[in-house]
Parts: sequence; C-alpha cells; structure tokens
Amino acid sequence: MKIIAAGAFGLEAIIKRELIALGYDAHVDQPGRVCFAGDWLAVCRANLWLRTADRVLIEVLKFDSPDFEALFETVKAFDWSEYLPADAQFPVNGKSRLSTLTSVPAIQRSVKKAIVESLMRVHDTSHLPESGAEYPIEIALLNDTATVTLDTTGASLHKRGYRTLNAEAPLKETLAAALIDLSVWHPDRLLVDPFCGSGTIPIEAAMIGMNIAPGLHREFACEQWPVVGSTTWADAKQAAHDLIRHDRELQIIGCDRDNRVLELARFHADKAGVKNQLRFEHRDFNNLESGVEYGCIVTNPPYGERLEDEDAVRELYEDIPVVMKHLPTWSLFLITSFPGFELTIGKEADRRRKLYNGRIQCTYYQYLGPRPPRGYFPDHRNPSEVPLD
Repeated sequence: MKIIAAGAFGLEAIIKRELIALGYDAHVDQPGRVCFAGDWLAVCRANLWLRTADRVLIEVLKFDSPDFEALFETVKAFDWSEYLPADAQFPVNGKSRLSTLTSVPAIQRSVKKAIVESLMRVHDTSHLPESGAEYPIEIALLNDTATVTLDTTGASLHKRGYRTLNAEAPLKETLAAALIDLSVWHPDRLLVDPFCGSGTIPIEAAMIGMNIAPGLHREFACEQWPVVGSTTWADAKQAAHDLIRHDRELQIIGCDRDNRVLELARFHADKAGVKNQLRFEHRDFNNLESGVEYGCIVTNPPYGERLEDEDAVRELYEDIPVVMKHLPTWSLFLITSFPGFELTIGKEADRRRKLYNGRIQCTYYQYLGPRPPRGYFPDHRNPSEVPLD
C-alpha cells in the first residue's frame, strides 16, 4: 500500500527521518506529506512510533478529476470492499484547491454516494447500516487531481494520552518532539525547559530518552478494522513494549514560575510513565544557573501575542543573554513569533527554522554551544540531584 504520514508544514524532513529509522524508504510527496510503501504492520508501527506526524493515511485512489462525472465514476468503479465491510461507518471529508470543482459539500456528497453504490454492488445488498467501526475518508482536490485517502489514525497523533488536564496555550506534543529532534540534545546531556508550562517538552524528551513509543497508550481508528487483524496490532505493541529503555538514566528538568501548571506537569509525567526520569521546579528564568556543563535549553517561552504583553515579553527576552552568560558551554533552542527577537537579545542565531505553532508562524532560534570534548563523560545523577544553582 502507499502510506502517507501527514504533518505540519516544516516538519517533513523530521518525519522522513523517523520513517527511515523505522526501516521504510520514505520520500516527501508534497508539503506536509511524506510517503512510503508498507503493509498493515507498517501502518501500526507508524501510528505507534511517529513523534512529529499528525496522522497516518492510506492512499486509495489518485486520478484526474476535471468534473463531477469523472469523480463519481472513478470512485464508484473501485472495489471498496478491499477496505470497508458492509457495516462500516465511512464519513467523508473534503477539501479543494486550484481545481474546477470548488464546492466541498458537493464533492463530499458525490464521493459518499459513489462509495455507497460500490459497496452495495459488491456486498449484494440494498442497505448499508453504518453500525460498525469507523473508516474516515478524505477526498482532496489539487489542480484537478483527486486523492482519496483512508485515515488509519483517528484522533491526531499529538494526542498521546498522557495530557488529560489543560493549561493555557499548551504546546502540541508533535511540535515539542520536533523541537527536541532539531536540537543537539542527547539522552546523556542535561536538558532544561525554563518555561515548561504543563510539561510537554520535558515529558517528550523523557519518552525519547527511554525509547517509549508515543502512541503506546492510546487507541487508533484502524484497531477496530477486521482487515488489519488484532494479532498485527498485538505484535506491534508488544515489540514497542520490549524496546523501552527502563534502565536509562536521564537528566531532564522543567521550570516555571507558576506552581499551578507545575502540578499539571507532574501529573502528566506520571501518566506518561516518566516521572522518575525528570523533575519540575518552581523557578524564575532569571534565576537559572547550573554547575553542569554542556546542557541544552529547549523551550517555548511567552510570545507576547497580545499587545498588552509585548513589553513584559521584551523584558523577559532581554534577560536571556544575562542568563546565558553564566552558562557558557550550554546550547539554547527557543521558538517564538516575537518580532525582532535577535535584535532584542543582541545576538544572531547560528541557525533558524520557520515552524508553525498551531496557526502562528514562528521561528526556531538555535544557539549552539561548544561541543563536549572527546572523552567527556557526563555526570549521571538522578534528576532530583542535578543542581540548578
């Protein structure tokens, strides 16, 4: 099957790397979509292991669709019983860009009707109860080319299952994992998030360090599909359980000046199974110091999106060079939409990358500290014993 890992713009290269690490020959098909070939086990493994993608889709059809007749007849001619049983629920969502067919509701109705007629013909029935498992279908038109996909994921992959309590402006788990991937952090180094909020970046780092599959404790749409088979899912999950590094000793610390969100962070770390691999501290950013060398700061600070917050955020950012002066061997990785960030802190980043935090266009600023010298061995200590002052 042609399988698509769909994600946010700007993360395609990371998703591709993740798929290659899983053993698949992946390539970027178009912005936001990375493709690879695989079977149902590959679908299960991609859903379980992809940290930065949003969902895993199967490309069912791709064809020229200049008018409704071509759309309807091509979808109708396909044998949908390959995927859908007679009792399947199959909601159809659509989108259209730069195409002759522009009415999304009409496109959705046409595809739905075509699939109904195909299934009634193949299953030799005049009634489809739609009382079974759900098979979400998407029809996307781009430049008069129609792509019909089957969503195997269901709820977006950023919903790992551990964040059940909400905080203000939470960072998506998929973006947090991408920020860590784009940093120089390694499980042997200290990682600090001084604006950790409800704990997403430290928790994602701990899951990476322990090699915990991000989808291990949630459900997926295709788990209920007979065509996949329960043993396929059982094998994929057992393999993921076996690969967890319970012996890993990590040094990960999250800080925030809001005690309320720190309680949420501790709760989420417990739910994620990583509470013993990190700690959370009540601490202002300008009080951040450490005797540990070669640490990494990976963080998502306030942006000042509201005009009334802009001055406070500027003052906060002006503290960054003061804090980093006391951490000369550390690297800083920070995402923000704040205009003139480099001018504010008085230093150009070594690298920059455009990313989206939800619908907010941001820049990921990367300030690289010196590399640890050859033969450097980090001081492995329990997170509760790592000094930050």
